[in-house]
Amino acid sequence: MSPRVGIISVAHMHALSYANALNTLGVGVAGVYDTDAARGAEMAERFGTRFFDELDTLLAEGLDAVIVCSENAKHRVHVEAAAGRVPHILCEKPIATTVEDAQAMIDVCKAAGSKLQIAFPVRFAPPVQRLKDLLKSGTLGRLISAKCTNHGRMPGGWFIDKEKAGGGAVIDHTVHVMDVLRWALGTEVTEVYAEVGHGLLHDTEIDDAGMLSFSLENGMYGTLDTSWSRPENYAIWGDVTLEILGERGLVRVDAFKQTLTLTSAPAHKTEWVGWGSDADLGLVQDFLEMIQTGREPSITGEDGLKALEVALAAYRSADIQKPVSLRTQEAA
Repeated sequence: MSPRVGIISVAHMHALSYANALNTLGVGVAGVYDTDAARGAEMAERFGTRFFDELDTLLAEGLDAVIVCSENAKHRVHVEAAAGRVPHILCEKPIATTVEDAQAMIDVCKAAGSKLQIAFPVRFAPPVQRLKDLLKSGTLGRLISAKCTNHGRMPGGWFIDKEKAGGGAVIDHTVHVMDVLRWALGTEVTEVYAEVGHGLLHDTEIDDAGMLSFSLENGMYGTLDTSWSRPENYAIWGDVTLEILGERGLVRVDAFKQTLTLTSAPAHKTEWVGWGSDADLGLVQDFLEMIQTGREPSITGEDGLKALEVALAAYRSADIQKPVSLRTQEAA
């Protein structure tokens, strides 16, 4: 029997992608809850399921799992509501907007016996998986540095509301890249220095660009260029790139290079359309595998917390204009 998976909020655009993935994998969506009735009902109708205007009612449906796609600041309350009532929870990144909320989510799921997985789909991009294998093989020898980017379009809406999002481009994009680095390199970030720009690219008070320099426990150093710098008419939403330098060579990875160039009259522009692998599909497939096999999450709440800590350290560094230790979140 296929697991019954509900969606808690469709505030985040990934909710649509995850719902499509569930359909592709023959599972479907068991129900949708959202505080925005019009938005939630539209999503439910699109996927042929029921809309719930009360979270408790959805959670009483005997679900095997839920996917939380609410605003970042609501992740804690939604995960806490599901813990103990639903055995498997997939939560959109970042795990939360504060370390305290992230730790509370981890603790409540452990206490209630619910398995918490964090949505870091970049791990499932084939170029990134190949990078991990290459690094594990030792082909590059001693690793020296990492040069990374994560550029995207300015999403607008609640993403530019600091209270709901926890920050702008820096928190939105840093967590993806830092999770990939931690996972691929098997090491932790120890120190961060950051310059963060507010309203540099868009008419908004929230940060829309940032440059991070960081040190890793294994002796590497690195940089991350993170921004909402892609205009609406750009050919693709953005990028995730990593350039790893070792004593024996250099490897460059573009996580979303699998594209076709499409010039379309209805779109009034030329676009790069993805083909082949689908990282979101890979993430959802991995989550369903966890449900069906009973194994532990491949991306844990602790992984989400570690990635969040780097983003928060970047903001702290920009505020005090000094490097920040990940151990103390204070000047190094």
